[in-house]
Amino acid sequence: MTTVLLVDDQLELRAIHGTYLREHGFHVVTAGDGESALVAARTEAPDIILLDHSLPLRMGLDVARELHDDPRTADIPIVMVTAHAYGAVGQKARAAGCVAFLAKPCAPSRVLQEVRRFTATASA
Repeated sequence: MTTVLLVDDQLELRAIHGTYLREHGFHVVTAGDGESALVAARTEAPDIILLDHSLPLRMGLDVARELHDDPRTADIPIVMVTAHAYGAVGQKARAAGCVAFLAKPCAPSRVLQEVRRFTATASA
């Protein structure tokens, strides 16, 4: 089963997107801050990470950069999900190793589309 690490400081968004992904056959692990995201990425070995930009304790870009630089997690695709305009944040996200960018608010179906796009589980 494909594991998705869903990182967002908003409990409601974790619940909505997490439930939708679970209903489509994914195992979902959640984190509400940057430090927890780093721990979860290293202990859960997710197949993909959906990472909010604005997080407590550690910003999403810092988390992405650290995971990208760590040989244990460097190959995990990271999709930055944020309410910030694409522009500078999107460019920084790519530079930090993110494979894609989703603007909030985004429909759970759009999140599912990106998860499927970057994982081998097309039938999930």
